[in-house]
Amino acid sequence: MRAVFSFNFFSNVLIPQKFSLLINKHLSIFHYQLIMNIFKTIEESYDKMGEEYHNFRDNEKFKNELEKFAKLLPSSGEVLDAGCGVGKPVSEFLAKKGFKVTGVDISKKMIELAKQNIPEGSFYQKNILTLDFPDNSFDGIICVYTLWHIPRVDHSFILRNFHRMIKDNGILVINTGIYESEGMSEFFGEPMLWSNNNPQKTLAFVKETGFEIIFEGVLKLGGEIQYWIFAKKTT
Repeated sequence: MRAVFSFNFFSNVLIPQKFSLLINKHLSIFHYQLIMNIFKTIEESYDKMGEEYHNFRDNEKFKNELEKFAKLLPSSGEVLDAGCGVGKPVSEFLAKKGFKVTGVDISKKMIELAKQNIPEGSFYQKNILTLDFPDNSFDGIICVYTLWHIPRVDHSFILRNFHRMIKDNGILVINTGIYESEGMSEFFGEPMLWSNNNPQKTLAFVKETGFEIIFEGVLKLGGEIQYWIFAKKTT
């Protein structure tokens, strides 16, 4: 692994207004500066190699999971694809099923491609850690192959924010790695963060947030092994 960050810590930090509530409730100034450097690295890396990665990956490997998700949603429901990448396969699949799709990704390049690939969707360059959609906006949120690019210390906060944005009885789908880990490595020639809680901790976070578990377990898809959760907002 190679070091990819250089930090400048100083006493007077100018914090964008959209982050102020997050800072007050969740993050220290030190943590804020740290994760902003991490997110900048992830954004730049996906801007450079994201399209190559998408073309390389097996985009059919979790089609059955998308089918299960779609069957749990109301017809023509509002769905958030959190970490949408180029919009394929998740946003494209859901749009073809008649759902109203909103996608967010930290990478400007990925969002540009998503808009081209799924013109009927709505796509925004946003940081998943600071999503500010109104309460009860979505019938479902799906966040797959994404959480491990966000520091694991923030996963519980993200899940609480997902809970806030999902309507009552709405559906959440996430996946993570199967081992607790955190570190940087080279990914398609660019530096990338990999950060996971263990499945037991992730499951506890989802339950504590107010979701009822529909399914949880380790799945091997396309030669890869990840931990998946399907859950419903009940409280």
